[in-house]
Amino acid sequence: MRCRVCRESAVINLPRHNIAFCKACFCNFVHTQVTRGIKAQQMFTKDDRILVAVSGGKDSLTLWEILLSLGYRADAVYVDLGIGDYSIRSRQKVQNFADKVTQTHDATLHIHTVREEAGVGVKELANLVHRPTCSACGTIKRYQFNHVALEQNYDVMATGHNLDDEAARLLGNVLHWQTEYLEKQTPVLPASIDGFAKKVKPLYRLTEREIAAYAVINRIDYIIEECPMAKGSKMLMYKDALNRLETESPGTKQSFYWKFLEQQAKKGTTTIVDRDRAQLHPCPTCGQPTSAEVCSYCKLLAKAKMATSDC
Repeated sequence: MRCRVCRESAVINLPRHNIAFCKACFCNFVHTQVTRGIKAQQMFTKDDRILVAVSGGKDSLTLWEILLSLGYRADAVYVDLGIGDYSIRSRQKVQNFADKVTQTHDATLHIHTVREEAGVGVKELANLVHRPTCSACGTIKRYQFNHVALEQNYDVMATGHNLDDEAARLLGNVLHWQTEYLEKQTPVLPASIDGFAKKVKPLYRLTEREIAAYAVINRIDYIIEECPMAKGSKMLMYKDALNRLETESPGTKQSFYWKFLEQQAKKGTTTIVDRDRAQLHPCPTCGQPTSAEVCSYCKLLAKAKMATSDC
């Protein structure tokens, strides 16, 4: 198998593009896909300050590495959820990577520890308030990512969601016809009102397999295991279903998600922005936008404190 570009020995074959690449040409391909996505969606410019949400996994660490390699001003934020050995290992992966990139780039890693603020890890916190762990985790991460982005004056917050993630999420939203989620499932969510950071997904044109290959080629040391709290997740089931379709018909994920984006682009984001402005107001406790009397994050912490005080 030869590289389509330079005819050297190829290291990866991409059936959805009907092409094979050597190491160097594959890295160029990945950089090109990210650059195209950034420009096509008008995510940010070289003058913007970018905050990357990192978890220790391949997607987020690869995103941080790519943005720095492309010359963007990118820092990162990690939320330590306190999930036993898993959080210990993932935090170490993030710290090791940060130590490496800061030797050659002017980059900063911000760390927030859930246990320091809530007194317990996310699993114990979820049990105290009788909520699924993934639900509590999502509330905490969304809040802290947005909080750091605004507090540290970043122009945009970037996450490592890839094509597999977005196609699986789209499948779930379509199956349950969750129209509100469908409206917001784009690679860019604008900062519709004060208190919300602009959110982007620069890896949306790349598959999980492609990102994993890039990480291996560039010796990015990431945590391989899935979060132990994700066992039984419907997202994993949707990914498995799409992987089976992709095997039989390469390009299925790309076609499914990209055609959805084409339809969304025709609608624009005006409706989303107008609805946010009409429905959201500052949380009286923390100041972040919410449609409820108190935001989900502040309610979560308040319930946890009440539960611990009753013990």
